[in-house]
Amino acid sequence: MTDSSLVLVANAGDSSISVFRLVAGALERVFVAEGLTGTGTFAVDAERDLVYAGVKGGAEGEPAGIVTLALDRASGDLTPRSRLDLPDGSISYVALTRDGTALLAASYGGDYGLVAPVADGVVGEPTARVSFSKLHSVLASDDGRFVYFVSLGDDLVAAYALGEDLSLTAVGDGTVAAPAGSGPRHLVFSASGDAVYVMTEYSGEVLHYARDIETGALELRSAASAVDASAGLVFGEIGGDPVANHAVWGADIHRGADGSVLWTSERSTSTLSAVAVAADGTVSAPREFVPTEPQPRGFALSPDGSLLVAAGERSQTVTLYAVDGTRLQQLQQVETGAGANWVRFV
Repeated sequence: MTDSSLVLVANAGDSSISVFRLVAGALERVFVAEGLTGTGTFAVDAERDLVYAGVKGGAEGEPAGIVTLALDRASGDLTPRSRLDLPDGSISYVALTRDGTALLAASYGGDYGLVAPVADGVVGEPTARVSFSKLHSVLASDDGRFVYFVSLGDDLVAAYALGEDLSLTAVGDGTVAAPAGSGPRHLVFSASGDAVYVMTEYSGEVLHYARDIETGALELRSAASAVDASAGLVFGEIGGDPVANHAVWGADIHRGADGSVLWTSERSTSTLSAVAVAADGTVSAPREFVPTEPQPRGFALSPDGSLLVAAGERSQTVTLYAVDGTRLQQLQQVETGAGANWVRFV
């Protein structure tokens, strides 16, 4: 990573986004964008220096929405530019596709997902919408031809072809199942796009789906636990209290630089771990678990995979690590804000 790199962290408890500059292997906070009610997700258009942040509804009946902010790379300042209201509920995941001309969103509380056009940083009215229980994430394939929504409540991944008009057409039967009660949550593609990996919340597994690049179809091929067995966690459940029940509470997943590992986070034990990926795409359980920020809902790796920044929902700091294979070396812990839960390198 170069010294000009920026790292953005959403702090849901403070309704803010912290902007850090990476200088000589250390994070320096240079700006805090405030007034982003309960923000817990954002997507970055690095080419245009735009940030699309999901916000919750505010006082006096203000609905949830997506706020577009302009990023000044020299100063780190984030300046609001436009807003799309979402009266059906706040979103839990935002992503971009088609070179930043289309936005994808998933709403956990509203049980819906959407596709919307983007022009000059303005998010237009949605062109397509899907409905599943507790949708938690969404990503498009690198070529922008297919979109995948993950439903925690229905235990499935929904696959769609994305039309030139940003319409959605179901791929085959439209959905592929996850194990019952597993609570699929976040997803990531393999570097070649021939696999999709999903982190589950309640079983704490990484699910490996083989992906047909031409048709977009998925097929469940393998699974591996990403939870420390010695912690004695019980299976989680919708509506349960994972802290009181000492239950599995899986969260985020990101691909390592060479694709040989998938980094995951688990909140009940507040740990990070590296799930191994074999040459055929199959996954196997980690051998080590690294203690990190309390309740690590979100983290991110630098584009070259050499650095990792982790945030914790019960912490007001983020931790910077150097990545060496499946090992992490802590480099720094720095203040960010309350309820930190989303991290992206820019």
